[in-house]
Amino acid sequence: MNRSELRKRALYARARLSGYRLPRVGRRLSPMSRQYGYDRGTPVDRHYIWTFLDHHRTFPGYGAGDLRGVVLEVGGDEYARAFGAGIERLDVLHATADNPQATVVGDLATGEGLASETYDSVICTQVLNSIYDVHGAVANLHRILKPGGVVLATVPGIAGAVMPDRVLWGDYWRFTRGSLRRLFDDAFGAAGVEVQGYGNLLSTTAYLHGLAAEELSPGQLDGHDPAYELLLSVRARRSA
Repeated sequence: MNRSELRKRALYARARLSGYRLPRVGRRLSPMSRQYGYDRGTPVDRHYIWTFLDHHRTFPGYGAGDLRGVVLEVGGDEYARAFGAGIERLDVLHATADNPQATVVGDLATGEGLASETYDSVICTQVLNSIYDVHGAVANLHRILKPGGVVLATVPGIAGAVMPDRVLWGDYWRFTRGSLRRLFDDAFGAAGVEVQGYGNLLSTTAYLHGLAAEELSPGQLDGHDPAYELLLSVRARRSA
């Protein structure tokens, strides 16, 4: 059993023990948590990120998946190590050298510090909303991929302020399925782009109140309503 499956089972076991009792939020003017639910368990948007990346993971001996070869993850190495297999080299991109995990210091918007046609796959989760020149960032994601390479990215749909990013880097964008597709179609071509949405009225509202994924049932989490998407994902492949 892989790490992601173990995590899901633990999450659902904890939720069953609690009886999925959602706190009463009533007419609150402030959320139950301002830490996105980290102080209560797993943030709901992180549950969806895990679900997305798990779908594209590498299964040794069964399927190559997308996370293999030379891999770049923006901000850290958590997801590459959880879902990748057969990684030949793992780089971590950060805007400054302050991050001790960073092996590459560069700027996605300008492309500074990023070599062309270097990576087989790139993981870019919850980053594009903090980049004002988002078109430049997506163009550079395309440029740094090898032919046939894949970027796996997530962005916020319905969400509150992102902190401390708003103070440190900026917090500029929220996306819809249509805007995300247009953005990546322009750089990668429509045939290479897959966009998916996650969330529903209940799970999105729970996230905005700072509730954790463990406080919702599997059905409440995984039910999808395109009118209330908390998170959007894109898999974009550079033409071979």
